[in-house]
Amino acid sequence: QVQLVESGGGLVQPGGSLRLSCAASGRIFSINDMGWYRQAPGKERELVAAISSGGLTNYADSVKGRSTISRDNAVNTVYLQMNSLKPEDTAVYYCNVEVKATYWDYASNYWGQGTQVTVSS
Repeated sequence: QVQLVESGGGLVQPGGSLRLSCAASGRIFSINDMGWYRQAPGKERELVAAISSGGLTNYADSVKGRSTISRDNAVNTVYLQMNSLKPEDTAVYYCNVEVKATYWDYASNYWGQGTQVTVSS
C-alpha cells in the first residue's frame, strides 16, 4: 500500500503564491507519472499539471505560465509552485501518482486526501 501526504494549501490573496507538496511512502519500487488535479465546488475534477518519470511536463491551459510542477525522486515527492494566483484557482487540490510496488507489478494509481487552496482578498 502507498500513502500520500499533501501539504502547502491555504488562504492566499489574489496575485500571491503557494507551493504544494505531496510525499509518497509505503511499498514503492518506482513511480511513473505524478500529477496534481483540482476540484472546485460544483465542478468536475480536472488536471492541473503532470510530470513523467523522465521529467516531461504537461499543464492545463488555465495555469500555464503561472505554475511549475517538479519532482524529487530521492524522496518520492511532487511539488506544484503556483504564482499569480486568481480567485478561479480556488479548489481542493489532489495529488495523483502511479506506483509500481515491485518490478513485476503493473502500476497502480493513488490519490492524496486533498488540500484546500483558497484565493481571496
